[in-house]
Amino acid sequence: MLPDTDELAVVLLDLGVPHEDIDDLVRMGRRVTDDPELRHFLERSVGALVEGMGEVGGPVDLPGLDWASGALRRCFPVYVFVAALPRTRAYHRERGIPADVSRRTLADLGRNMAVHRRRYGRPGVQAPRWLTRHFRGELYQLGRLQFERARLGQRTGAGLAAAGLDVGPGSLCLNLHIPDFHGPLSPAAVDRSLVLAGEFFARHFPQERYRAVTCHSWLLDPQLRQYLTADSNIVRFQERFRVAHEDTEPADTEPVKFVFGDPELPLERLPRRTAVERAVGDHLRAGGHWYIGHGWLPFDAGG
Repeated sequence: MLPDTDELAVVLLDLGVPHEDIDDLVRMGRRVTDDPELRHFLERSVGALVEGMGEVGGPVDLPGLDWASGALRRCFPVYVFVAALPRTRAYHRERGIPADVSRRTLADLGRNMAVHRRRYGRPGVQAPRWLTRHFRGELYQLGRLQFERARLGQRTGAGLAAAGLDVGPGSLCLNLHIPDFHGPLSPAAVDRSLVLAGEFFARHFPQERYRAVTCHSWLLDPQLRQYLTADSNIVRFQERFRVAHEDTEPADTEPVKFVFGDPELPLERLPRRTAVERAVGDHLRAGGHWYIGHGWLPFDAGG
């Protein structure tokens, strides 16, 4: 089910896996292949991942490797995604997904492992459930941004319907995501990604009707405008969106996690090197809270 040793190293590089993790993953891969229990668990996990390939239904919970420990437990999802890769690529070919879009989308595995190493200083997959979207054909990297085929939730759907959009809870939408390690969120880069998304989904998913792009992120917390200049990338990003609904539950660890890499960092140790770092840390140290913002913008692809 896994490629042989030489091919596995090449596949891992294609998926953007950090170079320093390759040798250890290849070595552990031989253990997974040779151990009947691990091989059976791998087959079950891949089956759960690829079932309903391409359906819009949210991420899949992969079975937990609770009886293992150490690097094998942290890295086992890598082998699940590698073993499922032929099915994912076949789905992409059926849809006519360009090879460069496929490659950049699936390389989020490596980005995810880089986030894990930044946080913990060791190899591992930070958010396996998040990556199931990529390998099930639900999410695509288009320029600076990622777009996920999804459905409107109850509150967002009701909010958009009240705003006069021809949608409601359960309607198809595109969830916009902003990946780490991909340069600044410049207005030009966002413009380009939105144009690419319009062309991409009209061409490759013409039967699906998308009338809105949604974004659920701490980057849409309007309090950021108190700290950042009007011409900052984040403020200009916020200005694109209309408010879908507001959260009253604090999400203080979200900006700490994405800005500093570790949600558990104590407030007094948060650096103040950039305007965003100063905004996040100073606001929390003053007793404030951060919230997830929920925004949307009109879109037209398919239908």
